Amino acid sequence: MVEMGITGIILDAASHQPIVLLRDPDGRRQVPIWVDKVQAHSIILGLKGLHPPRPMTHDLMLNLLQVAKLEFDRIVISSIQDSTFHAELRVRRQDQTVVSLDCRPSDAIALAVRSKTSIWMVEEVVSDASIPVDAEADAMDTEAFHKAVADISPAELIRRSGVNLDSPEQTTDSCDDPHPEESSDSGS
Repeated sequence: MVEMGITGIILDAASHQPIVLLRDPDGRRQVPIWVDKVQAHSIILGLKGLHPPRPMTHDLMLNLLQVAKLEFDRIVISSIQDSTFHAELRVRRQDQTVVSLDCRPSDAIALAVRSKTSIWMVEEVVSDASIPVDAEADAMDTEAFHKAVADISPAELIRRSGVNLDSPEQTTDSCDDPHPEESSDSGS
């Protein structure tokens, strides 16, 4: 398994769907995971350490784990099936046994950023879904992105993208470019 870090969240130029970029520790391979806009918003809030006045779903899930005295061990992005990523939440019980729960990668990532838990990916998934990274071009893109959004709140960034957070969410967690006219919800 490979521990992955979140490089950032970008918008697909054609579909305007958010893409979470996960990168290996060597910085050579990057895995794009298309997520829905509500999940992207939740991940951005978690990355920035922002807390809304009322708990979001991922905050509630972490609170439930704490009340039940369960420890969030890690997340593992374990497979790709029909162009859809699958993930597991690994939770440690008081007796130190670890239980794996099936979940969407976007939910797992949102929980991981809030709890400062590691994100792991099976090597085969990294090999199959990764794209090589051009470090020089990536550094220039990252610098330009940071300048462009330095004074923009996550909510404003989402608003500018035309996202209506009050509309029903579309779930993708996909490695392929989603087709907005088709439902890409994979049983979640």
